[in-house]
Amino acid sequence: MKEPVTRFGVYLYALATIAAGVLDLIWGEFEAAHQPIGALGDHIPGQTIFAYITAVWMIAAGVAILWRRTTRWGALAAAAIYLVFALFWLPRFITVPRIIGFSLTLFFGLLAGMFTQLIVVAGGLLIYSPKVRPLARWIFGLGALLFGFAHLSGVQDVSRMMPAWTPLGGSFWVVLTGVAFLLAGLSILSGILDRIAAHLLALMLLLFEISLISLVIGSPHNHIPWGSNAYSLAAAGAVMIFAGLLSGSSRQVTPVVMKSVP
Repeated sequence: MKEPVTRFGVYLYALATIAAGVLDLIWGEFEAAHQPIGALGDHIPGQTIFAYITAVWMIAAGVAILWRRTTRWGALAAAAIYLVFALFWLPRFITVPRIIGFSLTLFFGLLAGMFTQLIVVAGGLLIYSPKVRPLARWIFGLGALLFGFAHLSGVQDVSRMMPAWTPLGGSFWVVLTGVAFLLAGLSILSGILDRIAAHLLALMLLLFEISLISLVIGSPHNHIPWGSNAYSLAAAGAVMIFAGLLSGSSRQVTPVVMKSVP
């Protein structure tokens, strides 16, 4: 695809996937916030080995996306590992309500957690084949709605992630982004101004880096802030790919960063 935003989204998605894998290698573990294998149990045999395998898988998938001859297969590999991360959320739909009780807020929060991974799954699938765009529309649209509900129903909790120096206070920005998520989701699902909404959604995810970088500075030895940065960039890349596809182009994504030697 020749859409500049789409190409940039592919590069960003691939590089963020590589970064997430490198971080898993450095820490020798899964990143708990976005790779929640802990939902399967507290003592999983061989967890460290699985983390290293996952890290190598993500690095290889990201590199493959950047190489023209293997772009589609790298994208499929990335989508597959992100889907595994999404499936890690499933046990929580049973265990968490048993511990703290069932509520719609909790249910929507768990769905939002799962959709954090499904939108990057959709990004990989769109690189593999733009024909999955109808499915991607539902994933991005519902995901944005769920993120909006999560922000607005947990203002105080989410605002703790905002830097102390944030003007107007963290709660203001949590509410504002929550409303923005809802509007983006409705626009994408309805098809009304959906391309503009997708571009703005990607921009908002990129702007989240401002608060996430401050978390890294505050806790440089904590895997989660670093992993959250990588995830946010991958998600922004996925939305950019979708936004570019909404222009009507259906050609295959073929970013050329590495050229094979004949």
